[in-house]
Amino acid sequence: MLNACILLKVIPTKAESILNSIRKIEGVRKAYMTYGRFDMVVFLEVKDYAELRSATTAINSINGVRSTETLAEA
Repeated sequence: MLNACILLKVIPTKAESILNSIRKIEGVRKAYMTYGRFDMVVFLEVKDYAELRSATTAINSINGVRSTETLAEA
């Protein structure tokens, strides 16, 4: 299994709907709004890098997501 953390910057008025959409993505274990440089943090547990790519692609395609930074477990 591969663990990863994704940090997101989002449009503030869409944050709640983005968070709800992210929580439905396969592999997402936790997703929270945060304060500071990033607006949200998402923790994933996936089988491999192919699944991680699929999840990050799904997250980046959500309307209102400005940017992401993915931190994969080494």
